[in-house]
Amino acid sequence: MSPARGRLYIVSAPSGAGKTSLVSALAATDAGVRVSVSHTTRPMRPAESDGINYHFTDHDNFAAMLEAGDFLEHATVFGNLYGTSRTWVLETLAAGTDVILEIDWQGARQVRERLPEAVSVFILPPSLPALQLRLESRRQDGAEVIQERMRQAVGEMSHYGEADYLVVNDDFDRALAELHVIVQAERLRLQSQSSRLRELLTELLSGP
Repeated sequence: MSPARGRLYIVSAPSGAGKTSLVSALAATDAGVRVSVSHTTRPMRPAESDGINYHFTDHDNFAAMLEAGDFLEHATVFGNLYGTSRTWVLETLAAGTDVILEIDWQGARQVRERLPEAVSVFILPPSLPALQLRLESRRQDGAEVIQERMRQAVGEMSHYGEADYLVVNDDFDRALAELHVIVQAERLRLQSQSSRLRELLTELLSGP
C-alpha cells in the first residue's frame, strides 16, 4: 500500500523573527518532517553551506530554471532571488513525508494558489524593539540594512491574515511546542487519518 501523502507547511515571518531556528528545531525532533532547501542568488554567508542552508546560484542559472518552470514559487527579497524546487517538494510529499517551506508572504501566496491544501503558519516577533534587537545581535548587517529590514517587516507582517495559524516567538520553547501542536493536529485531520488507517477502518466496518 502506498504511503499517505505528506502535508505541505508554509512558514513565513519577517527577517529576525526566528523562523529558521524554529523550523530547524521542529525538523530535528520530528522524523516525518523535511525542510525544503531554497535556491537563491544571495551571497553565501560565512557560517552557511551550499545545499544545507540554500542552493546558492547565479542570476543566469536562476533565470534559466525559472524559464523551465522548475520553481513552485519564487520571489525577490532585498534584491536577491529565491525559489523553491517544484520537483523535490512534490516527490517528497508523494513519498509520505511532510514538507516545510520557509518563504515570505509573496511566495506563500503563490504556493497556496497552486497547492491550496498547504497549511500556512506566520511567525510574529513579540515586539518591534525585540525584532530590531535580534537583527542587531546577528551582526550580519549594517545599520542601514537593519533599518530597511525593519521597514520591510511592517509590510510583511500586514499579511498575517493570509495564514492559517499565528505563532508569537517570544519564548522559543513555547513557540516550538506550538509548532509541534499544529503539525500533530493536521495529521489527525479526517483526510490524513482515513488514508493512514485505511486497513483498520475497513476491518472495523466489516462487522463481526
